[in-house]
Amino acid sequence: MSVLILQLPPRARLLAGAAAGNPDGAGRGPEGWQHVLSADGRSVGSEGRAPLALLPAATSTVLVCAPGDVSFHRITVPRAPASRMDGALRGLLEELVLDDIDGLHLALEPGAQPGSDAWVAVMDATALKAAIERLEAAGRPVDRVVPAQVPGALPAMLDIASVLAEADDAGADDGRAWVTLSQSDGLLAWPWNTAAGRPGALTQALLPDPLPDDLQCSASPALVQAAEAWLGRPVAVRTPAQRLLGASEGRWNLRQFGLTPRHRGATVLRDALTRLRSPAWRPVRWGLAGLIGVQLIGLNAWAWQQRSELADRKERMTQLLRSAHPQVRAILDAPVQMRRENESLRAAAGKAGDTDLEPMLQALASAWPDKLPVQTLRYDNGRLTLAAPQLGDDEVAQLRSRLQPAGWRIEGGAQQLALTRATAGAAR
Repeated sequence: MSVLILQLPPRARLLAGAAAGNPDGAGRGPEGWQHVLSADGRSVGSEGRAPLALLPAATSTVLVCAPGDVSFHRITVPRAPASRMDGALRGLLEELVLDDIDGLHLALEPGAQPGSDAWVAVMDATALKAAIERLEAAGRPVDRVVPAQVPGALPAMLDIASVLAEADDAGADDGRAWVTLSQSDGLLAWPWNTAAGRPGALTQALLPDPLPDDLQCSASPALVQAAEAWLGRPVAVRTPAQRLLGASEGRWNLRQFGLTPRHRGATVLRDALTRLRSPAWRPVRWGLAGLIGVQLIGLNAWAWQQRSELADRKERMTQLLRSAHPQVRAILDAPVQMRRENESLRAAAGKAGDTDLEPMLQALASAWPDKLPVQTLRYDNGRLTLAAPQLGDDEVAQLRSRLQPAGWRIEGGAQQLALTRATAGAAR
């Protein structure tokens, strides 16, 4: 399962001194989209920047929002049906956000249930919608949209990412970076200007004091030295490709409510197939392949056994016909030819058969109602037809119940009926 991870550039208003840029954030520089291609969703295969038309092909596409573009709020999920959840969340968050709530996109934490506490992600809807529409218009359907970092990390994580490494804006400040601090009680994201050589007062105020002992610190390669001098502790190197890959491994998906894919069933099926092709599901795939292989082998063995048994039965019938009637030379249908030869022998011996007039009269007389006269009687090639004006439906039902167990078939109804041999009729 190959995964193409794309970086959605930061909004232009978040970059000091940046030009307005394109609102869709779709690769604002000449080099286009920053991307990472992973063959299994767990390791970096290739990375780089490319225009939309030259992006590598992949099974799944994940769009990662830039640091600081997504805010998180802890709320009690309203008890509303799924069709009205977006409106209920907007009414709940209207007083908690600074922007116009109608221009924002909301998404609930995975697994959130009505009545329980959960995180809700908030971000600008215009840039996100424009980027998704542009990608899908180019034949690149976006399967998931994920934030760069999410709250609730245990232990706490501090990451310093260079803005210039994630957006090619000619007007961006080379010394600007984003600091994100993920803790169990929320996510903080703020810009840090390293051009001055030391962090500003805001950066110092937002940082926990003292720093947690288990705080995991990481930074872009160009910012590791400055980050270690600021924090006074070792800082792990985290490349932009590793940052994108780590974001894509999370469970969040911002494609909710108004951004839900239109072809929901096809998307769910594609996601299920994508998960099935992942390395984690390799034992299941091998198990299914083995089960299908065993079933195919078993079915072929059973079919071979049935064909052998059928051929053996046909051979025994053919041998029986040849031994009983040696005069038959060409055998095309052994049962039919056997029945025909037996009928010829019976007729030559003067013995009545099941479909002759005498056996049929005897069978009908054994079940005929007492003192019920018969007006007409006709026999024609194994079919005995009679008319009785006083014969009713009750008498016909009684005749049928008595004669059917003996292999006779009653046709017709009141006043007139026909008697035939059921086996003879089926044979014909």
